[in-house]
Amino acid sequence: MRKTAGAGVLRLSRMQELVEARGPLPINEAAQLLAVTPMTIRRDLSAPDSPLTALGGYVLATTLPSADRYSLDVAGDQHAAHKRVACQRAAKWVQAHDSLFIDCGTTMAHFAEALPPDMPLSVVCYSTNIASILSRRPNTQLMLLGGLYHPSSASFLSDEGLQYLNRLGVNKAFLSAGGVDPLRGASCSNFHEVPVKQAAMRSASQTFLVVDESKLGLLRPAFFSPLDAFGHIVVGGAPAAGLRKQFKDFSMVFAQPAAD
Repeated sequence: MRKTAGAGVLRLSRMQELVEARGPLPINEAAQLLAVTPMTIRRDLSAPDSPLTALGGYVLATTLPSADRYSLDVAGDQHAAHKRVACQRAAKWVQAHDSLFIDCGTTMAHFAEALPPDMPLSVVCYSTNIASILSRRPNTQLMLLGGLYHPSSASFLSDEGLQYLNRLGVNKAFLSAGGVDPLRGASCSNFHEVPVKQAAMRSASQTFLVVDESKLGLLRPAFFSPLDAFGHIVVGGAPAAGLRKQFKDFSMVFAQPAAD
């Protein structure tokens, strides 16, 4: 069942790439390109977290309110202080000679910056903004997963990259999320990130979710993990008591900037 779900995620990601590049895609053509039946395509599109929809025999992008669209440039300016302090706290779990996976996104850029500059590490990542920071570290062995480039999060996806990640064993995986809900788990805005995040979590001995308080209670289109799959959840900021109480069953660490 897990393999079937994973195949559906990859098909959705490939269809999303085609729709972004070419516009509306005939369902029958999508089925031919992905070597499945049109019924399978329709089933994929009917998934609750699908970023695509079927209309008039075509595959179309689901229209999201502009507030829900993710842009790396916009996200970089939001809640920066809380992202930074969460990442500084999470970086304390990193030890010399660890092998790490670092997720994409603006939060993880703060995490890469928070790592002790001369500490010897091996790091796997799949985004250009993270790789750019890590490439300046003299004692870091950097592995960048390649594939089709997605400008929205400056990240890559390919079957080969996923296979490589599945073969790796990393000590610790540090992931970000656009939404963290006590019942629906961790989610993000970009569907193509899901298989990479899930492969990293399978590969890692320890998993960490690092977010700022604004993500608590939110749902994004692409679910990738229940919260109890993370060994630690680090939250930057001081959420209201009622919101904080919703997450009392999870291993959460709250960190605040000195000025708060």
